[in-house]
Amino acid sequence: MNPIPRKTIASALAFAPFMLASSAALADQSPALDRVSIWLGGFYANSDTNIGASDKSGQLKGNVNLEHDLGFQDHKTVPRARLDFLIGDSQGFSFDYTSINRTRSKTLDAGISYGGNDYAASATVRGKLDFDMGSAAYRWWFGHESDVFGVGLGAAYYRVRAGVSGDASLNGASLGEASTSSNDSAWAPMLQLGWRHAFSDSWRIYADASGVKKNGGNLSGHIYNAALGLEWFPWHNVGVGAEYDYTKISLNQRRHSFNDDLDMKLDGPSLFLRLRF
Repeated sequence: MNPIPRKTIASALAFAPFMLASSAALADQSPALDRVSIWLGGFYANSDTNIGASDKSGQLKGNVNLEHDLGFQDHKTVPRARLDFLIGDSQGFSFDYTSINRTRSKTLDAGISYGGNDYAASATVRGKLDFDMGSAAYRWWFGHESDVFGVGLGAAYYRVRAGVSGDASLNGASLGEASTSSNDSAWAPMLQLGWRHAFSDSWRIYADASGVKKNGGNLSGHIYNAALGLEWFPWHNVGVGAEYDYTKISLNQRRHSFNDDLDMKLDGPSLFLRLRF
């Protein structure tokens, strides 16, 4: 057998520290985290939504509950998408998006007021609410075993479009067709907290919480979210995820003649197709 050349041995010894370091780095990644994680699915949301209007002095100019007053469905499935990826073994980015779009027409059996307009009983009223929210955050994960805890800092973008229209009157005088609507968007800072636990390569559990708060500007307020989820991977790269979410949204939009308020609570299960790499 031919002896191994000294140059080959020297080269192997030179690269050995780098190979060991690479192996250690790979070993440092927690089994509760993936290099790349993709969530695609839907949120079956139970909603309770109030939109209100007040003048600059704070005097109420009408409040409408979309589910009770306008007959909006209490439950609706809305799309959800999420992407996480690591840079190194314990830091990375997280992106999330959800959209809630709802419209409804109803003939009133009791009068309502909104935006200074009165909609009498028997009036046909149309309500609309579109809410879109996307977020991006940089996350730090602490721990390399089966449990990891995370902190994320980033920003959220949200847009609200709401309105009520129909046959209205003001101070007893018919206005004919009248409408009040709003459309605005804003960026706000966001804080995320997270926990991940791996029972095995196939089963994992997680919990997330986030908060968005913005003061000042035309669109201000806060959004809070909490979620508890379970993941199952019958195949290494493909699985399913189920989680329960609770979201509280409270926003105020400043307008020229009055202010709009949105107070919305969402809770319910989400189901995802899970991809990991």
